[in-house]
Amino acid sequence: MAYQGKLKDKLNDRLFEAILSLKSIDDCYHFFEDICTVSELRSLAQRLEVAKMLEANRTYGEIATKTGASTATISRVKRCLNYGADGYKLVLNRLADPTPLKEQKTEE
Repeated sequence: MAYQGKLKDKLNDRLFEAILSLKSIDDCYHFFEDICTVSELRSLAQRLEVAKMLEANRTYGEIATKTGASTATISRVKRCLNYGADGYKLVLNRLADPTPLKEQKTEE
């Protein structure tokens, strides 16, 4: 199913094409070090960990202690998990799948 949300535009398409062109974790480190501040990258990684912990039914207290995320951040991620575009769920499911990423089929 093609994305039809409010973020869709040519600049974001180009950014996502660039991300999809990366072939290794080292490629990602090189690219994201240039395109993001350290703080931005840490925030993205933190949100993903918060989503993973929320999906595992961890409490806000546990999540805040382990990740350092504020309750506002945890609430925002929870709202996205419940009412968002299912991006977190898509990624968390793929990361949990032991099949190598290159062999996983994309959702249609």
